[in-house]
Amino acid sequence: MKNKIIYLVLVTLTCLNSYSQGNKKEAKGDKEFDKYAYIDAIKTYERIYEKGYKSPDMLLKIGNAYYFNAELEKANKWYSELYATNPEQEPEFYYRYSQSLRASKEYDKADSMMAKFNDKSGNDSRAKIFASKKDYLAIIKKNSGRYKIENAGINSKYSDYGPTFMGTKVVFSSARDTGNFSKKIHTWTGQYFTNLYSSDMGEDGSLTGVDKFGKKINTKYHEDTPVFTKDGKTVFFTRNNYLDGRGYDASKVTLLKIYKATLDDEGKWTNITPLPFNSDSYQVAHPALSPDGKTLYFASDMPGTHGQSDLFKVKINEDGTFGNVENLGNTINTEGRETFPFVTDENELYFASDGQPGLGGLDIFVSKIPNEGGTFREPLNVGEEANSPKDDFALIINSKTKRGFLSSNRDGGEGNDDIYKFLETKPIWCEQILYGVITDEDTKAVLPNTKLVLFDEKFNKIKETVSDATGSYQFTEVECGTKYYVNASLEDYETKESAVIIGTTSGKTELNIELKTKTCRAKVGDDLANCFKINIIYFDLDKWNIRPDAAVDLAKLQDVLEQNPSMKINIRSHTDSRASDSYNKKLSERRAKSTKDWLIKQGIAADRLTSEGLGETELVNKCSNDVPCTEAEHQLNRRSEFIITSL
Repeated sequence: MKNKIIYLVLVTLTCLNSYSQGNKKEAKGDKEFDKYAYIDAIKTYERIYEKGYKSPDMLLKIGNAYYFNAELEKANKWYSELYATNPEQEPEFYYRYSQSLRASKEYDKADSMMAKFNDKSGNDSRAKIFASKKDYLAIIKKNSGRYKIENAGINSKYSDYGPTFMGTKVVFSSARDTGNFSKKIHTWTGQYFTNLYSSDMGEDGSLTGVDKFGKKINTKYHEDTPVFTKDGKTVFFTRNNYLDGRGYDASKVTLLKIYKATLDDEGKWTNITPLPFNSDSYQVAHPALSPDGKTLYFASDMPGTHGQSDLFKVKINEDGTFGNVENLGNTINTEGRETFPFVTDENELYFASDGQPGLGGLDIFVSKIPNEGGTFREPLNVGEEANSPKDDFALIINSKTKRGFLSSNRDGGEGNDDIYKFLETKPIWCEQILYGVITDEDTKAVLPNTKLVLFDEKFNKIKETVSDATGSYQFTEVECGTKYYVNASLEDYETKESAVIIGTTSGKTELNIELKTKTCRAKVGDDLANCFKINIIYFDLDKWNIRPDAAVDLAKLQDVLEQNPSMKINIRSHTDSRASDSYNKKLSERRAKSTKDWLIKQGIAADRLTSEGLGETELVNKCSNDVPCTEAEHQLNRRSEFIITSL
């Protein structure tokens, strides 16, 4: 079993189906299961299975026992037998079965189980995410090939995981046997409780030597996942709350808490105290610090959690007290497990999740922490090499050197969990800049001081800026391949909203915006269709009646004439080249008169309007007699114009 599952899963274990108990031996296995003594439960169940005793409930419990031990390929065996016996199960079964199938690289079948989970689970975010990312394997493949990974060189045959930087050292958790006569074995895992150890780190990321860390911090039970302030004088770490024979919840289950310790002048860790938001009713674990050390991130199943475990944050005040605990929200958290947060100097949040689509078990994801009032960027799976069909978690990275470490129980390791060192060879984020120039639509003059607001495709406001003296603007850190809307507004100009799709590779995307003045400076000879952006009045083939769409535009023209009572116009109608010249001449005259009559009927004085038909004498394209053209090309010639003759 994975030691990390004890520490990170933070899950309330609920039996998915209820069946009658088989016999006393099966009942004994059930009791061990409910106490979370999974290793013994598996042995009991499997022994009686070999003797021919089995039930759907027992198959489910064996599968779950392996699942919670992160032995997903073994879980797959038992889930498969249960599914063959009875395909109708509770929703969570399909999710766990899907995860186990992924561990065996049976992705098509895994996807079909997720589809069943989607059908049965209702409003579960994991189902929604899967439905929106059915091409998740292609996304993972696109993000793959970014890491050069090697065994860190300090692993044992036991679980080694959860590294953290401490200056030129790496401190990590291990269940290795140190020869302590009081060592304890945990019935969940069959291994020793974990303690903290340290290794020296070379410039190439290599680790040498292993020493037990922090005599005052390590106990005979377990400690793991520390994080140090940049000055190295304060540490936050995870410890179980079973000390001096007491400390557990109402079900007699030992829980996890985050503790704080400080380094005294003699180099000893002192003032070891639990944080105030710990509880004997829920778990709190895996601390991580923001670059400025003013925010603590952690995993918990406290009230308000979306799923089995969520990521939270809390402000660290100047006096060392803490603010209100905040859930990171449903962009990060799912109904599954989110755990092992790590924050880089570039405000990137790495974490492990089995609620997002992945390769199997826990996968490592990365998001960007927003500025105040912003939202997290959609998490990205960091790809293969870092992720595998097994559990991958607890990634840490130095943003400058691009070297780091992660933990995994992938095939080929030395123990249950192992620590791997890596070099990141290319960034995961496709970084783009959206830029452009704001100009006057008519004069083409640049427009400084234009306010620009960037919205996402759901019209959520992201950020805003103002064009400079040259009319230029830019929005940095826009996401590749994403649709945005840019709203441009300036006094005396009509506000304009423009859509743009950002390029799919790192670089720049250009969006120039032309603004139209609110007032039009018209003169004799101008076409009102151009001045007031009135659409050209189109006619159907061989028709002169006013179409409904044309009536809308004529109503705009009517308003212009009403607002300018001395204005007079000449209505000029045109046809396409089909039919004879004489026929088209008469047709265009009828169309011009039809337009004039419509305006007179709306109350415009007849002496302000003249009309003429020009037939096919002023075509706007190549479509003259006998030239092959599409209907759309011919339509461009069937038009009316409105020329100002007097102001």
